[in-house]
Order: sequence, then C-alpha cells, then structure tokens
Amino acid sequence: MSNDKKIFLDEQEVPRRWYNIQADMPTKLAPPLHPGTKQPVTPDDLLPLFPMELIKQEVSQERWIDIPEEVVEKYRIWRPTPLIRAYELEKALDTPAKIYYKHEGVSPAGSHKVNTAIPQAYYNKAAGIKRLATETGAGQWGSALSLACSFYGLECIVYMVKISSRQKPYRRSFMQVYGAEVIPSPSDKTEAGRRVLAVTPDSPGSLGLAISEAVEDAAGRADTNYALGSVLNHVLLHQTVIGLEAKAQLAKAGDYPDVVIGCCGGGSNFGGIAFPFLQDRFAGRQIRALAVEPTACPTLTRGVFAYDYGDLGKLTPIMKMYTLGHSFMPSGIHAGGLRYHGESPLVSQLYHDGFIEAQAYDQRQIFEAAITFARSEGIIPAPESAHAVRGAIVEALAAREEGKGRTILFGLSGHGHFDMTAYDSYLAGDTKDAPCDEQDLARFLADLPQI
Repeated sequence: MSNDKKIFLDEQEVPRRWYNIQADMPTKLAPPLHPGTKQPVTPDDLLPLFPMELIKQEVSQERWIDIPEEVVEKYRIWRPTPLIRAYELEKALDTPAKIYYKHEGVSPAGSHKVNTAIPQAYYNKAAGIKRLATETGAGQWGSALSLACSFYGLECIVYMVKISSRQKPYRRSFMQVYGAEVIPSPSDKTEAGRRVLAVTPDSPGSLGLAISEAVEDAAGRADTNYALGSVLNHVLLHQTVIGLEAKAQLAKAGDYPDVVIGCCGGGSNFGGIAFPFLQDRFAGRQIRALAVEPTACPTLTRGVFAYDYGDLGKLTPIMKMYTLGHSFMPSGIHAGGLRYHGESPLVSQLYHDGFIEAQAYDQRQIFEAAITFARSEGIIPAPESAHAVRGAIVEALAAREEGKGRTILFGLSGHGHFDMTAYDSYLAGDTKDAPCDEQDLARFLADLPQI
C-alpha cells in the first residue's frame, strides 16, 4: 500500500468517458412531466432551454458516454485532482479509520462545478447558442459557468440568491471578472421576481426562485439557453469524473472505501463521487454511500418522495424527487449551495430504494468540523463541503468507539476562500442554528402538485 499523502494520476489518465448510473439502477426513473399538460416531457419540450446533445444525455440508458476531446483538453487544465490521505485529521481524531478526500477546490473556479460547466458551455456553443442564463446559490456554480462561458465566447447572466450575494460579495466579483452579469434574486428583471418582491420586498431569495428567473430569461430569447449546475441527470453524469478518478487513485494506494460521503443539496457533488462506487455495489460489493445535508434544508431526511416543480414559478418540468415543496423558503444559512427544496431524481430514487443513506447537521456542527479540518489539514473548506467533513468525522469517531478500522472517502467539493464572512460569524459566536420548522414544512408540502 502507498504511504503517500497525495495520490496523483497523470493528466493522460483523465477519464475519457462519463459513467451513466441509469444503465445499472434497478428502478428506472419516473418520467418528468410538462408543467402545463402534466404529460411526460418530450425532447421538443426541452429544446427551448437545452441543446439536443444534453437532452440525449438526460435520457440515455447507455452505461458509458464519451467525453468530447475538446472537453477533455479543458479538463486537463486542472484534472486529475489530487486524492489526499488525511493523516493529520486522523491523528487529531485519534481514530483507527483511514480518511481520504478528493480535493475539487483546486479547479480554476474553486469547486467541482466546473466539471459540468465546461461540457454545458461546449454543447451550447456547438448548437449555435450565444448566451446562457443560470442561477447560483453560494456562487460556486455561477463562478464555474462564467469561467466556462469565457472559454467559449458566450455571454453569461447569473441570477444569484440575494442573501448569498450579500454574504459573498467576492463571488460576485469573481463572476464579473469572467464577464458575467450578476443579478441578485429576486429581481425586477423577470415576472417571477417581481411577483415575490410585490409580496415580500425584503425576501432573501431561494434557489427555487432564482431558477424561475433564469428559466424565464432563457425562454424569452432565441439566442439564450438555460444551464443548471445540479439536479438534472446530465449534470450528475458529468460529475462522475470525480468518482472515476478516485477509484483509480485508491487502486494505486491498494485501498477501497467502506463508506463514500458527499455534501448534498441538488446532488451533483454527491452523485459525482458516489455513483462510480455504487456501480460496484450493484455488482455485489459492500460499500455505503452517505449524503450529508443541512437541518435548515433537510430534503432527504425530512422531505417526501413525490412529483414536484423544480422551481418556485412552476416553469420547470415536474420531477419525481425528494422535496420540501417548491414554495419552500429556507433560512439564510451560509451553505447557500445546499439551500434547494428538491433533490436530484437519480439521488432520490437511490435513496428511496435504500442504496444510499442521508444525515442532516446543524450549522454550528458544520463549522466546528470545518475548523477541525482546517487546523489539521490546512485547507479551509467551503461551508457546503464542510457537511461532508462533518460526516467523515462522525464516521471516524464511530470507528474509534468501536475499536475497528474503516476506510472513509469524502468529497471536498470546494475551498472556502470566498466564505470568510461565514467563518468570521462562527468565530465571533454569532452563527445560529436554523432547523426547519415542522409547521412551515407541513405548509410547504401541502402545496405539492396533484399528479
């Protein structure tokens, strides 16, 4: 077994194919439904928003999908990303467990999001699109898409959840450096935004609302498509480069995980690292997959598995997923990328079928774990990524209590360099927990569409 702290692959070992978990899932996904007719969505329904190549990937049942050579070349700017053995964290926890983390914060955008931003920009450019509209929570997705659009000469407009735009001003600056126009959401630029502002002028916004604004923007212009950074099948497909690389790196180390952990909001980071290992589970290998979410937005742990809209304005297809209700308005926690009411249909089906587990933690527990990680491993994690750190620490402490070794792999989805106001708040003792209120949740869930 290798004793190296960092396990690298050569750039020639960047994956050349994405893994499509739909080919191996025992239960196939329920079809998405048109928001108007409630009938299954057709490719023609999606063409006003997405290029045909992405639509094909969304419904494909092929196990492996080739990555275009031009996308591979862009990936090589930062991929393969390192797999790191967390020796110092292991010492700090006094655990017999082995802890590895896949460090996606080394990308130019600072997170895993660019793994899908590059191919989405590539396919849209090839289809003749001039402009992409999107939303962003914490700003990591907006940063990634603005970078990708600059590579391919596309205009980029980003509707950024208002509370996050206030908490993370340098994320906004980052996007603008790459030429993006950044609009706090809710805004007066769209009908969806104006409706919310009319009722709640001081609304902090939500990902569901920002999605409505971006979709409305894209649908209103022939030169514009919509790009989504999580939830959809093609997005999670692109992210499987993370898990595919991790499997190859662990093989070099002569190791294999007992549990794979990822933070989970819409599902792209979790699916990216976990899906290639779940392929082994389908084949009979024993491995656990754990999704970690905030108690303020507990989609898997407290949501229901039902058809729901992907956005507040009811413009997107209705998907079968775990949801808190499309009108859910989460509190303004610092992990803005996890403040989404729904969950990827792929992750949802796998959770419903018992192939993955889920756990939710409070905000102060998350930052406590982040500080422990930073002071041992030297990397400040994004608040979203700190959820995976917390999950890994809990697993490592359980191994200590049991006196048994186990191998833990988690995804460090991004660095926290633009999140220092969140750390300031925690270090000053001002961070508050904001678990989802049961009465509010019941009210939001009562608004689900009747299918």
